[in-house]
Amino acid sequence: MSIGNAIILGLIDGLTEFLPVSRTGHMSILQHLFSMTMPEDGHMLFDALLRLAALIAVCLICWGDLGKMLRETGSLFRPDPEGQRSRRPWARLLIMVLVATLPLLLKIPFLSGMRALSSNSYYIGAAMVLSGCLLYVTDKMLPGKKGLTGITLSDSLLIGLCHLVGSFPGFSRSGAAISGGVALGLDRDFAVRFSLLIAIPSLFISFISSLIEAFSYRIDWTSLPAYLVGMVAALLAALLAVGLLRLAARKGKFGGYAYYCWVAGVLSVILTLIF
Repeated sequence: MSIGNAIILGLIDGLTEFLPVSRTGHMSILQHLFSMTMPEDGHMLFDALLRLAALIAVCLICWGDLGKMLRETGSLFRPDPEGQRSRRPWARLLIMVLVATLPLLLKIPFLSGMRALSSNSYYIGAAMVLSGCLLYVTDKMLPGKKGLTGITLSDSLLIGLCHLVGSFPGFSRSGAAISGGVALGLDRDFAVRFSLLIAIPSLFISFISSLIEAFSYRIDWTSLPAYLVGMVAALLAALLAVGLLRLAARKGKFGGYAYYCWVAGVLSVILTLIF
C-alpha cells in the first residue's frame, strides 16, 4: 500500500466514522469506483490501526465523561455513610452505555451478508439516500430535553438497536444513534455525546477482531510506514469530525449532512451505471 493511498483512506475513515455520512458507503465507493486498495485487500493490520485511531480520538474527546463514569462507578464499592448512592448519575450513565452496546451481539449472524452488501454499489447508494432522509427528519424534530438524568434503560436499548442498524453498509452508526436519541426526546447535544460513548465499546471490539484477523494471515510489514501515516491521518480527521458533529448539535443543524448523503448516494448509483 502506498503512503498516498493510506493517507486518503485514513482521512476518509476518520471523517466518516463519526460524521453521519456512512463510513462503509464511502469506503465502498473508493473501492469500486476508484479502484483503491482497501484494508480488506490483505491489509487487515491497517484496518486494525484505523479502528485504533478512531478509538483513541473518541476517548480523547470523551475523556472527561469517561473519568466521571469510572470514578462514580468505583465509589459504589466504597463505604457510603451519607447515603449518597442514589445520586450517581455518571455511574448510571455507564450502565446505559453498556445496555446500548448489547444489541451489537445481534450483528454476528449477519456479518457475511453485510460484507456482501458492501460490494453492491446500488444498495450502498440507496442506503445512503435513506440515511439522508433520517437525518433530514431528525433536523425537523422539536428539541428534546432528556439529558444525563433523563435517559432510561428503554431509551438506551432502542438507541443501541438504531446503532446496530447504522452498522449495516451504507448507513451511519453515529447518524442512526443520534436520530434515534433525538426521536426519543434526548437533547441534541446529549444525543451526540451518548452516540460517541457507545461507539467506544464498538470500536474496541472492531479493533480486537481486526487485529486477530491480521495476525491470522501474513502481514505485509513493508507497508507498515504507510499504515502508520494513514493512522495519524485518521486520528486527526476523526478529531475534526467530532468537532463538526458537536457544532451541528449545538446549532441543531443536521440538514447539511442529509443533503450530502442524498448527493453521494445518487452519484454512487449514477457512476456505477456509467462505469
